[in-house]
Amino acid sequence: MKKYLILFLVVFSALSPTLSQVQKAKQKPLVVTIDTKNRAQLIDNFGAAGCWYAEGIGKHWPAEKRERIAELLFSRERDAQGNPRGIGLSAWRFNIGGGTAEQGDGSGIRDVNRRVEDFLNEDGTYDWNKQVGYTWFLKKAKQYGVENLIAFSNTPPVQFTKNGLGFKTEKDYRSNLKDDKYDAYVDFLTEVLRYYEAEGLRFQYISPVNEPQWDWTGKIGEAKQEGSPWRNEEIARVVKALDQSLERKKLSAQIIAPEAAQLNFLYGGTSGTSQQIQHFYGKNSPLNLGSLNHVPKLVVGHSYFTDNGDSAIVAVRKQVADTAARYGVRFWQSEYSMLADGFREGTKARRSAMDCGLFLAKIIHQDLTVANAGAWQFWNAFEPGRAEFDTRYYLIALQPNADHTDGTYSQTKNLWALGHYSLFVRPGMHRVLTQRSDNLTAVEAAQQVMVSAYSGEKGKLVVVAINYQPEVRSLQLDVKNTKKGTTYTRYVTTADPDENLKPYPAGKLNQAISLPPRSITTLVVNE
Repeated sequence: MKKYLILFLVVFSALSPTLSQVQKAKQKPLVVTIDTKNRAQLIDNFGAAGCWYAEGIGKHWPAEKRERIAELLFSRERDAQGNPRGIGLSAWRFNIGGGTAEQGDGSGIRDVNRRVEDFLNEDGTYDWNKQVGYTWFLKKAKQYGVENLIAFSNTPPVQFTKNGLGFKTEKDYRSNLKDDKYDAYVDFLTEVLRYYEAEGLRFQYISPVNEPQWDWTGKIGEAKQEGSPWRNEEIARVVKALDQSLERKKLSAQIIAPEAAQLNFLYGGTSGTSQQIQHFYGKNSPLNLGSLNHVPKLVVGHSYFTDNGDSAIVAVRKQVADTAARYGVRFWQSEYSMLADGFREGTKARRSAMDCGLFLAKIIHQDLTVANAGAWQFWNAFEPGRAEFDTRYYLIALQPNADHTDGTYSQTKNLWALGHYSLFVRPGMHRVLTQRSDNLTAVEAAQQVMVSAYSGEKGKLVVVAINYQPEVRSLQLDVKNTKKGTTYTRYVTTADPDENLKPYPAGKLNQAISLPPRSITTLVVNE
């Protein structure tokens, strides 16, 4: 018996790969084949929201600090060593407030910093000296050349709401807007757009509802922020009214909707705010919005709470892509941060800044390559917090004083993770399809090496590689129709505090590229 056991062990050992064999397999370069003529979706923009804390920073913080924060978000310039000064966002989301700031403690929103001013006075006149801090960031975005300014509203002005508040107190999942105030609400929105356009700040997009699936209910002193639910028929009504108001005032802004609170609400569910692609773009749907002049064939949703487990991440995004294609519409991802615990990936321990940055890069990658997102926008650009661990909600961590009139700030790895896309993948470029030599699926690659590619004019090619592994991996690009000797510039972010989109000397395209452990690398060909 003993002899048979020994023989079995020897044979099993001979047939099984040894640890060194596995390591050698990983050391073989992953070859990614790219044909820039094989295009996927058009890229419109990469952006972030400047909500709530923009007011204090833009209005009160010392000029040197707020200027540097704006530079980090918007600049496309490099320093003397070639390091990027910022992440070059191509979209900026501006919150049109509902008037909870003027209500003070009577607003019912406990955090004073989440109350937002209202341009509309009680007598129907406008005060354009409101939201000064928000406007400061809007002006800086424009000065830095940000291509897309997006206005969005969480709630109608409190003058128009059923309960006179900026959030719901009745849990019925219906809009807080009074039934006879739809025209007044859209007139308010378009007056805001018209004012800013006269100031040289034209909004390319306007979003009249936000996360309509949530009830946004609270009690006085307990509400977290402005917000309102909207049923699909209410969304259709406000979008149609807004389209008419834009036409009357000869404004060119496009309406984006429905800003679904989760991606699965775009295609599934049974509630009054579900299957929104089908309702708003179905040929025989009474809520169809496809014929309106100011409504692009575009659906907009948020990636929150659809990020727990690689299989689920991919499955949801494939459903989005398939449903959008079936109804002939494009898709944008307009809000995401790590609100849920999916980013912890099975551990209860705190996640490092680099862990968070890598997970963020993975979600961006899956939204772009599986859901075919044409735009990707982060929530929120800046919030109070630390930059070392669990940097879930922000690109820039604020350490403000008690009244938010000054403070310090820290860059996070999230900032630079987004920058690997936003700084290099510019509006008008296209994602291009890739083939990988290991034939891993999107789910399998999510814990290995993820690669996506984007093409632009004059032969420009951008490749973003995310090495999720704790060891060095090797990547080799096989780019069709390129000249011999073509070179690339490489930018790398690792856990090292000094490696944030760090530039490296040019390399030749046909040579293997080393991807550091747990890192993000962007390669720019013909930069």
